[in-house]
Amino acid sequence: MNDKQQQINVKDVTPQVRSHRPTDDGHIYVRAQTGQWQRLRKYLGWVLMSIFIVGPWMTWNGRQALLFDVEQQRFQVFATTIWPQDLTLLALLLMVSAFALFFVTTFLGRVWCGYVCPQTIWTFIFIWFEEKLEGSANKRRQLDKAPWGFNKIWRKSAKHIAWLAVSLLTGFTFIAYFVPAKELALEMLTFSTSFWVGFWVLFFAFCTYGNAGWMRTIMCTHICPYSRFQSAMFDKDTYTVSYDVERGESRGPRPRKADPKELGLGDCIDCNLCVQVCPAGIDIRDGLQYECINCGACVDACDQTMDRMGYERGLISYTTEHKLRHKVTHVARPKLIGYGIVMALMVAAFVYMASSIMPMGIEIIRDRNQLYRETNEGLIENTYTMKIMNKTLDTETYRLNVEGLEDANWIGPQEVVIRGGEILSLPISLAADSYLLPDPVTDITFVITHTGLDQDDPKATLRNKSKFFSPIN
Repeated sequence: MNDKQQQINVKDVTPQVRSHRPTDDGHIYVRAQTGQWQRLRKYLGWVLMSIFIVGPWMTWNGRQALLFDVEQQRFQVFATTIWPQDLTLLALLLMVSAFALFFVTTFLGRVWCGYVCPQTIWTFIFIWFEEKLEGSANKRRQLDKAPWGFNKIWRKSAKHIAWLAVSLLTGFTFIAYFVPAKELALEMLTFSTSFWVGFWVLFFAFCTYGNAGWMRTIMCTHICPYSRFQSAMFDKDTYTVSYDVERGESRGPRPRKADPKELGLGDCIDCNLCVQVCPAGIDIRDGLQYECINCGACVDACDQTMDRMGYERGLISYTTEHKLRHKVTHVARPKLIGYGIVMALMVAAFVYMASSIMPMGIEIIRDRNQLYRETNEGLIENTYTMKIMNKTLDTETYRLNVEGLEDANWIGPQEVVIRGGEILSLPISLAADSYLLPDPVTDITFVITHTGLDQDDPKATLRNKSKFFSPIN
C-alpha cells in the first residue's frame, strides 16, 4: 500500500464555542438589568429574605414561634412541639422537598436556583451593594484596574463593611432559630455569648461573606451537586432559558431600520448584553450549559434589545426543545406525573402525621425483677414504671387509669401534674384477685387522659398496652 493510500483524512468536528465572558482574571462583572423576570426575582428574593429575618422574632402564646432547640431536644413550631420521637416528620418533610424539587426541575428547569435558592438571593443582594457603592459593571472594572487611592479605598471599604454587616445579620438570624432570639440579641450586644454560640454566629457569617461576596457562582458550578444531576431530570419538554438558533443566526450588527433578511442576518444583533448580565458569565447562545441558573436576566436583556430594534420578543426565552423544533410540548408526561403523584402522597403522609401528633406521651416498663408477687391480702400484684411526657410547653394535669383488669386495685397516684417539656417517671402497682383472672397472662391497657382538652377530642386520651401476670389457677 503506497503513502497516498495510507493517508487518512481528518476533520475537526469540535464545536467552536464563542465565549464572551466579561471577566478579568476570572472575575465576572455583572451588568445591572431590569425587566419582568428580574422584578419577579427581586420581589421574591426580598419577600423570602424578610421571612427569614422576621421568623425568629414571631411569637406564639408568649413564646418564640419557631425555635429548634437542640439542647433541649425539641422543635417549637407555633402551637406544635416536636420531640425526637416525632422526627419521622423531618424525614417526610425532606422527602416532600426532594420530590418537589424533582417535579419543578422537570417542568421548569432550574427556577429554584434562579429565584429562591439562598445562594442566589444573597449573591444578588451583595451585587446590589456592589453596584450602589462602586458603580456599574464598567466602572467596577475600571476601579479594579485603577491604582489605590482615596476613591478606591473608601469605595472598597464601604462595600466590604456592607457585606460584613449583611453576613453578621445572616449568621445571627440563622442561629436565632436554634437559640432564643431575644436572649441571643442581648448576649451579642453585651458580648456575653458562650464560646460555641459566638463561634457558630461568626462561622455562618463567614460562610455568607465568602459564598455571596467571593465565590458566588463557583458554589453553584463546583460545590452544589444540583447542577450536575439536573440533566437526569431534564427532557425535551422541560422549560429552560434557551436561544432560538433558527431565528437568531446568522448574528451580526446592523442599522436599526435595515431589513436583516436583505443582509443575510438573523434577529441577533450580537450586542452581547445577554452575556454581560449573566451572573455566571456564560453565553446562552452556545446552548444549554450546566452553569445556567435560569434567572432570566438574559431574557430581559434580549427582549429589550428586540423592542429597540422593532423585532418580535422571544429570541431568548423560557421555552422547550420541542417548541424550538416546532413540535408539540407535552406538559403532562409520565415522569412529571410520577413525581407529582409521589410528592402528593408524601405531602398527605406529612399532613396526616403532623395532625396526629399527641400533646403527651406514655411508656410502660414492667418490673423485670419478678413477674408478680402475692400480697398479704392474697392478691396478685404487678409493678410498673409509667413514663409520662408532657409534650407541650405548659403545665398540664393528667388522669391515669387501666382497662382490661376488672376490680383491680390501683396503688399510686391517679392524677399527676407535669410541667411543660418534662418527663415524669411514676412507679405504680396493680393488684387483683387471681380467682377473677381466667388466664395467667392478661392483656391490659393503661390510659392517660389530658384534663385540659375536650374529652371528645381524639388527642385527649392516649393508650398503651401491657401485660398482667398471675399464677396458673
